[in-house]
Amino acid sequence: MDRVAFERAGLWLGGAGSTGIEFTSGVGFVVEEGPLAMAADGGAYALTVNGKAVAWPARVVLKAGDEVSIRPGSWGNWGYLRFGREVLDKPVLGSRSANSIAGLGRMLVAGERLDFGEEAARQLAPHPRAVQPNEGPIRVIWGLHADTFDSSVRQRFVEEPFHVSARMDRMGTRLDDRGGVFRGQRVLSLVSDAIVPGDIQILGDGTPIVLMRDHQPTGGYPRIATLVSADIDRFAQLRPGTAVRFEPVTLAHARGLKP
Repeated sequence: MDRVAFERAGLWLGGAGSTGIEFTSGVGFVVEEGPLAMAADGGAYALTVNGKAVAWPARVVLKAGDEVSIRPGSWGNWGYLRFGREVLDKPVLGSRSANSIAGLGRMLVAGERLDFGEEAARQLAPHPRAVQPNEGPIRVIWGLHADTFDSSVRQRFVEEPFHVSARMDRMGTRLDDRGGVFRGQRVLSLVSDAIVPGDIQILGDGTPIVLMRDHQPTGGYPRIATLVSADIDRFAQLRPGTAVRFEPVTLAHARGLKP
């Protein structure tokens, strides 16, 4: 969900196995065999090793018997663990990732055991440093169906704040339209076509939903705009209740942006 944070965790190790652990509300485990190099990044979390607090983001070398606990902190929805060894899970369809919607891959539950292989190639790594989230508007480009919305609706879309709702998962995040931007908007019936991460669909009842990493392949609701790739990770870390505004940019500008 936050690809930049996943990559940063590997950077803190100076090289890591390709597979990591993504978590939301926290995670805890005991190390059976060590040493095991581990790095953590993502939203702000509280990490302890054997009950002792470790600064976040983190790089630690764990030994046999170490107990690790991670709990939510001040911001963010997603956290990541990367390891100096490759996880030995058997790939499914060529990947060790998991898709909870489709029921593919391995989703960890309490009591499971992870095995690790040989050390990954390593090099000198920078010291982990916290990256504060940008609090500016989420940048978008106008979508394929933007012109099907009245000009006044498009104007209010970029002027009015929306709020991240608690109705979120890896497929999408629904927004609370407290200002009624899409209230009374005529229902549009479209032929389903391909969609991409960051598309903002307007459902039949006027609810905006931002499609995320595990979105369905096609959709039949109008898309007023699409988050630029550089801002999808930042949007994914916004907690329920957070106000969010959208700022249109040109396609050329979006291509030059970095996360």
